[in-house]
Amino acid sequence: MSDTAERPAFVTGPPPGSHSAGNGLWRSLRRGAGAFLRQREATVFTVVVALFLYFTVDSSNFFTHANMDNLLSGVAAPYILLAIGEVLLLICGEIDLSVGFTVTLAPFLMFFLISYDGVPVILAIIIALIFGLVVGLVNAFLTVTLRLPSFIATLGTSFVLYGLVLTTSHAEPVSIPTSAEHIGKFFGNETTSGWGWSAIIWAVLLVVIFQVVLTRTRWGLHTVAVGGNLLGAREAGISVARIKYGNFMITGMLGALVGIQIAFYDNTIDPSAGGYNYMFYAVAAAVLGGTAMLGGAGTIVGGFLGALLLAIFTDGFAIIGVSANPLFIVFGLGILVAMIANVQLGRIREAGGH
Repeated sequence: MSDTAERPAFVTGPPPGSHSAGNGLWRSLRRGAGAFLRQREATVFTVVVALFLYFTVDSSNFFTHANMDNLLSGVAAPYILLAIGEVLLLICGEIDLSVGFTVTLAPFLMFFLISYDGVPVILAIIIALIFGLVVGLVNAFLTVTLRLPSFIATLGTSFVLYGLVLTTSHAEPVSIPTSAEHIGKFFGNETTSGWGWSAIIWAVLLVVIFQVVLTRTRWGLHTVAVGGNLLGAREAGISVARIKYGNFMITGMLGALVGIQIAFYDNTIDPSAGGYNYMFYAVAAAVLGGTAMLGGAGTIVGGFLGALLLAIFTDGFAIIGVSANPLFIVFGLGILVAMIANVQLGRIREAGGH
């Protein structure tokens, strides 16, 4: 019998491979969408994009060079940098309420060193950053060594720092020393450099670095382990004290960096800059980005997106002429929703759900 006679007269269905490419693409898209939605940062990323598009369409003044400079370097960058430190601390089960006052005091220290002691500008900036590390060291000593709750310990140091600011500055702002003005271009001062993007570049660069540290290094693994299971981390040989000391010191140094950036960006050193507002925004950014307040979970990228969300809200409301008063209602509800979601997801994971 010939091959022709053996072949069926009618074959149902499409020719082999006719839809395989289309089906494969669809399956890939579904898998990609599923993987995206499983990420902690998916929701806040979606909200950030939606808000950015909304304000861009609603106001022609939003997506302009001047406003993007203000939004990214003037508003978002400080929140982002402080959120990095708070994310690390929250993941390992601690918090720093004093970082906003490190923001306030560090540039005054730089000013006093330059103006009264004749210290070179670069050295004065380095000393101010080291001061941030020392504040973090003190907070860690009170929390880890003396075993005070970090909430109480850092609340106490925040009052001490604020008292030092008011005492040394006489509660009056000062201008950036003339000898230091040329450094402003490295911290986002557009008036001295004609280009005000330095602050956001610092922020993005440090987000990348610390995201890698948190997700790809032993330090990051130990940070998560300490916050997720303190007893288990100790039994595994992890130095809990070293991890907490290090993260407190990182947070303090980032606070000092933010203070110096704000001073150069505004071209003035103000005793009202920083304070609790910046700290609360940093913690809010961390929580909105998926960091668990109880420790053990969170990402630097999430904190970055949370800070962007807060900055876009703040700037966008001002651009379209909406009162800032309802903004805090939105922030509060957003934090509550994020916390409820974190708690519920934690329970699901503990129950073995996915």
